[in-house]
Amino acid sequence: MHPILFNIGRLEIRAYGAMLALSFLIGIFWASKRAKKRGLNPNQVVDLSLLILLSAIIGSRILYVFTHLEEFKGHWTDTFNPFQSTGQIGIAGLTLLGGVLLSIIVIIVYCRWKNIPLLKLFDVIAPVFGLGVFLTRIGCFLNGCCYGTSSDLPWAVKFPFISAAGYHFYDTAIHPTQIYSSLYGLIIMIVLVIVDKKKHVDGFLTSLAFIMYGIFRFLVDFVRYYEETDMVPLGFTEITINQLISIGMILFGIILLVILQKKNSRRLGKA
Repeated sequence: MHPILFNIGRLEIRAYGAMLALSFLIGIFWASKRAKKRGLNPNQVVDLSLLILLSAIIGSRILYVFTHLEEFKGHWTDTFNPFQSTGQIGIAGLTLLGGVLLSIIVIIVYCRWKNIPLLKLFDVIAPVFGLGVFLTRIGCFLNGCCYGTSSDLPWAVKFPFISAAGYHFYDTAIHPTQIYSSLYGLIIMIVLVIVDKKKHVDGFLTSLAFIMYGIFRFLVDFVRYYEETDMVPLGFTEITINQLISIGMILFGIILLVILQKKNSRRLGKA
């Protein structure tokens, strides 16, 4: 764990913020290149990227606050600070999937406003999203947040007490769920780049991205630490709110894939 990469005078360059900024900068550049190849205006992609960044922070904060209301009783003004949490040490008050959902809504609204083909733009962004997950989860690992439950596997990690992971699991080896998430982000990116080498109907990459991310996130959450407020009763068991959202993403991806295949079949039948 290395939460502070280096200092510039009194300014601390923190690992999570640095990785987030790096993923954002590389993502904008890559998305602009991909957009140009597909006949989209790269300048519009840059503008949208700024909106996505803002909506990602706001959406992540909203979902965190919604699932941790007890933390803000008596000091509700803290809900407006996305980098503050009254919870345990070292935890930023953000929940990733809230940002993903709000970003999707913003993309849809922006595409309608600018008359941009929605599925084509989503296909441009899909592998870039995988890159973002890959880089930012490395930041989570260095920061010691978004950690897993106890484990005796050979690659289990002990975090120092000053981190959120070490605070909850002092001198205990735990699943490096941040690395698991980083790896599946890399897998999503690579798979989509390879698939994109062949011509597909608009929306195909998007459907694969939803399905893959949903499956990976659902599985990793079984070994990630969550508070009771993050759990949802489901019959004889319970799952996390993020797993519930992941199920929705998987179903959406499958439905979209079926619709696209039917449209493509009808198109080929008329040809």
